[in-house]
Amino acid sequence: MADDTRTNTSGPRSYGIKPIIQSLRSRNYRLFFAGQSVSLIGTWMQQVAMRWLVYRLTGSAFLLGVIGFTSQIFTFLLAPFAGVLADRWNRRPLLIITQGLALLQAALLAAAVLTGVVQVWHIIVLSLLLGAVNAFDIPIRQSFVVEMIDDRKYLGNAIALNSSMVQVARLLGPSIAGLLVVSFGEGLCFVLNGFSYLAVLLALVAMKLAPSSHSIKQRRHVLQELKEGFKYAFGFGPIRSLLMLVALTGLMETLYVVLVPVFAKEVLHGGANTFGFLMAAIGCGALIGTYTLASRKSVVGLGSMMVLSSFLFGGGIAIFALSSNLLLSLVSLVVSGFGAMILVAACNTILQTILEEDKRGRVMSLFTMSFMGMAPFGSFTAGVMSGVIGPKNTVLFGALCCLGGGLIFARHLPQIREAIRPIYVKMGIVKEGTL
Repeated sequence: MADDTRTNTSGPRSYGIKPIIQSLRSRNYRLFFAGQSVSLIGTWMQQVAMRWLVYRLTGSAFLLGVIGFTSQIFTFLLAPFAGVLADRWNRRPLLIITQGLALLQAALLAAAVLTGVVQVWHIIVLSLLLGAVNAFDIPIRQSFVVEMIDDRKYLGNAIALNSSMVQVARLLGPSIAGLLVVSFGEGLCFVLNGFSYLAVLLALVAMKLAPSSHSIKQRRHVLQELKEGFKYAFGFGPIRSLLMLVALTGLMETLYVVLVPVFAKEVLHGGANTFGFLMAAIGCGALIGTYTLASRKSVVGLGSMMVLSSFLFGGGIAIFALSSNLLLSLVSLVVSGFGAMILVAACNTILQTILEEDKRGRVMSLFTMSFMGMAPFGSFTAGVMSGVIGPKNTVLFGALCCLGGGLIFARHLPQIREAIRPIYVKMGIVKEGTL
């Protein structure tokens, strides 16, 4: 996790287009990348439209926090069990089921809005449904990436591209949603999101995968396997530190993202378009971050990047909290989006390279719980704190927490490197004494 020019670069072509798309050589991953890219745009459209719908119906920052909490609380509660399933069973059929259920949720939400009967409690119930689906879908999908890659040396690139398609969707989805909400209302966004799931389902069906060994694995009690996963993850210092940093990032990112509609309307005096542009700015910064990571050829040096990105993340959030100028707010969100992207994707990449294969699903479920699972608590905290100390002070609090977390991680980075060195030496990623 320290810079080593012998493994980290390969001449002037290291940052060209070819290294960025090298994992797309795998047919299955190309299918997944195409289908998921379409679906994620729809997902972000729905998220933005749903938040704006809640705020339009109620004008309540607290209810924005409640919706955020209900949509993701199951990720925290159920993701570890999803990890056990991902290590036990064939992951493709599981993903087909979760994507089909997500399509059903989008259809129900669209029907409620288009028929004019939608109420806040409808949105809460459907948010709970989607949260339960995502609790299984996300960790299974994270651990499924390795099955789609023909050559394991492209795994890091595939993870970065995975993040890049999320951020492209984050860039396009909110902007499209803002325009559609103004022109046609929120219902159309939910309809289009429902259709977007078909792209993923078609991609999953079209894949040609090697026979799975999940069905012949000796199975033990679910709770025993769950305990084994927790013991493995939190008993190894580097995994424990990475998961804690991801948890802090997920908590603080949600803390300010939930309040973006409030800033758009009350601080910047805009509407749905302004909200969409602010969300797109976060996606733009994250996209720049994914380009940076996808261009790299090794995990070496990611530790130092994570320390720097934690400061950029916290600093960007602080500037956004203090800004009353649209341009400055957009720039600050680009910076914070870049920092958050580097932090989360780098943690993901390092985890996927150091963990044991038979525990991949369970560790990635803990990764999901640490990042996505913290979101409901961040959403609820944002709603409560903004009512007590105001939105600006709430976001400033989050910024200070991010900066503090970065300092703590920087202090422990030498010990993390020392623990990971034997793994990377064994894998041939670095030579003895270079990490």
